[in-house]
Amino acid sequence: MEVRETQIWGFILTVLGWIFIACSLAMEGWKVAAAGGQGGSSVVYITWYWSSLWRTCTTSSNAVFNCYDFPMLWSVEHNVQIVRGLLMGGVAIGILGFILSLVGMECTYIGGKEKEKNRAIFIGSLCHTSSGLLAAAGYAVYARNITAEFFNPSFELKFDLGTPLFVGWAGSIFQFSGGLLYMISVYKLWSLDRRTIEDTVPAEEAVALHSIPTNISNYSDLPSKVSTESELSLKSSSTLSSVSHK
Repeated sequence: MEVRETQIWGFILTVLGWIFIACSLAMEGWKVAAAGGQGGSSVVYITWYWSSLWRTCTTSSNAVFNCYDFPMLWSVEHNVQIVRGLLMGGVAIGILGFILSLVGMECTYIGGKEKEKNRAIFIGSLCHTSSGLLAAAGYAVYARNITAEFFNPSFELKFDLGTPLFVGWAGSIFQFSGGLLYMISVYKLWSLDRRTIEDTVPAEEAVALHSIPTNISNYSDLPSKVSTESELSLKSSSTLSSVSHK
């Protein structure tokens, strides 16, 4: 792929990844559990329990819907606070990477000179990869907590991983992959610059080498000039001697 195509694919992947991560923050059902529905009674009651980063809810088979919003920040569980911080940090860094990458892309006419654009897109690629890693770490922390509760016998209600976790993991993979594509494009540009420098230096050396023999040829003319001067001196001395004899 060419540099411009690589950057366009990186842009598409990073935008999709950022959207997935941002949407997972607002989605419900990060962990889901169902209770009831057993015993063979004529009327079966099932209650679904699900929770997100902002509230926890219960829904019964009679369409009774109850939710409890999480209170202030410091009264929330520590694992939820950690996940919130990691995801919000990933979203913020992703926005910064989006701006820098847009400035540094070849298909945009903003950002100044080529060296400045390459520097901007390289920093943007670092932001995107960091955003993907932060988001993936946040989802991993939440999934680890659910898994620990599931295998803990003291917890009667067993929660399963919800859809937002898988959406977020896909988004973090997109974000990280887009950042890598940006890095590859910058590497291609830097390798092209090095090749041009390596091509120009031998050309300058060749020009210098071609200019050296001309100077040597000038020095090679010196013996002929010296010989002609010696001949003239001999002729002048012979003429003087002939004049004196007369």
